[in-house]
Parts: sequence; structure tokens; C-alpha cells
Amino acid sequence: MNIQEYFARISYKESQKDADLQTLTAIFQHHIQAIPFENLSMHCGETIELDLQSTYNKIVRKKRGGWCLENNHLLFWALQELGYDVCILGGKSYDPAKKAYTAEINHILLKVVIKGNSYIVDAGFGGAYQAWQPLMLISGKDQAQIPGIFRFMEDNGSWYFEKVKRKHYISEQSAPSTDTPELGNIRKIYTFTLEPRHINDFQELNGYLQVSPDNILQKKSICSLQTTEGLYALVGWTFTEMKYSYTEDMDQVQITTLTDEEVEKTLKDKFKIVLEKKLVP
Repeated sequence: MNIQEYFARISYKESQKDADLQTLTAIFQHHIQAIPFENLSMHCGETIELDLQSTYNKIVRKKRGGWCLENNHLLFWALQELGYDVCILGGKSYDPAKKAYTAEINHILLKVVIKGNSYIVDAGFGGAYQAWQPLMLISGKDQAQIPGIFRFMEDNGSWYFEKVKRKHYISEQSAPSTDTPELGNIRKIYTFTLEPRHINDFQELNGYLQVSPDNILQKKSICSLQTTEGLYALVGWTFTEMKYSYTEDMDQVQITTLTDEEVEKTLKDKFKIVLEKKLVP
């Protein structure tokens, strides 16, 4: 495993001499714009192994993406190689349908400490809830980024991560959106504590998510990638292109329903993914 090969995969050509915030931000942005959040392995008969060599080969050499366990594990390795003070944390994601956080940890995120300040770095949430820059770990502070305003709230050692939602302008030719908007404009994302974790703590979760029929990753094939303007997302046969228009408090959304043939072409054209096995969306 070679850090220069990882840099080539994310098209990062700048200096990486200093393990500072500026370099961290640049590497993070290159990562989320090059490596999709995707669970396609589950929907084309591949097993997802949670070890660094397998993840590296899949994402860096085969130019695939990965879900949070893979994406953030790879980023953890890269940041360690560059001399960052980084550790793995475990999160419990919010389920809007149940209006509750999951009982068990089902997400992985990273904490990076630079000059005594802690930052949360998470390259594995995907979609419209993916931050574009490291977020300072501070309670109650609005942190505005192009995707929206993010904030952490801390209560008795538990941290809560949320985003202020923006209005969507859905262009006319698009298929109607089936998402029912939640009341209020705050979208809860996940909760976590600062207890350091090891990647092996997530082996059971990695196996469980691949066989449990009731989780969203089993029910839907998902591939999303951050772009310079917004994001691409392919969920089943539905392709969504979102452009963030930060100034107008309105995001532009275009939704297209694809055929099986178009799914394969879209994966190649928009996400630069060519699968070895047949995808069943």
C-alpha cells in the first residue's frame, strides 16, 4: 500500500509536508470528490472484507467506492501515514422513519487533533449529508459549508450531529420526489461519543449489514459522489443530480429514472465505476 498511489486515486497533487488543517481539508475534499459512497458489492454478489489491504485494493486499485466502514478506514490509514493525530469513533445514525437513533453503533467516523483543536472528519456518509470540510468539534456552533449549515450539540458526553436543511427546487421534467419532508428544518444525522475505537470493533457490524434484510443498505443499491457543485446519487434506478446554490438557500434537484442499461452507463460516466459482476439494482 502506497500513499502516492492513494494520492493518484484522489487526484491530489499538492504538497503534503505539513500535517496541518489546510492539507487535511484539501485531501478530504479530493477524497469525497473521487471516491463514491457505495454499497454496490452487496447487490452484485461480492463479499465486503473489512481489512485494510482488501479496502485498499478495492478503492485505490480497482477504482471502486465503499461504504462508511471502507471509506473512513482508508482515509484513517492515509492520515496516519501523513502523521496526523487521528482516531476512529463509532456513531449511531438517525432513522427519520422511526424518529430515533439506532440502538447499536452502525457508523464509523474520524477525529483528528491539530494544534490542540479536535475536528470530525467523515468521508463516509454520502448524499446530501456529506460535509465538504473537516468540522471543528465544538457544541452549538453553526458551521456553514457549501452543502449547508452543520452543527454539533453535546449533552453529557454524547455528541449529536445535525444539518440545517435547505429548500429544493425540483426541475419540471424530473420524476416526482417521494421523500416526505420532515417537520422543521433540522435533519438529525448521527450521535457518537469520543471513545476511541479499533477497526476490529466493526467486524461484526460489517458482517451483519451484509446479511440483515431490514437495513437500508440491503434494501437499496446506493452510489453517491460529491461534485464541485453538488452531488450525484444513484439509488436503485433513480439518478439524482443536485446543485447546491448556497446563496439562495435553495438546492436545484434533477431526478431521472433509468433503465438497466442506463444504470451501467451512468455508473461508468458519472462515478467512473466499472463493476466486475452484474449489478441487480
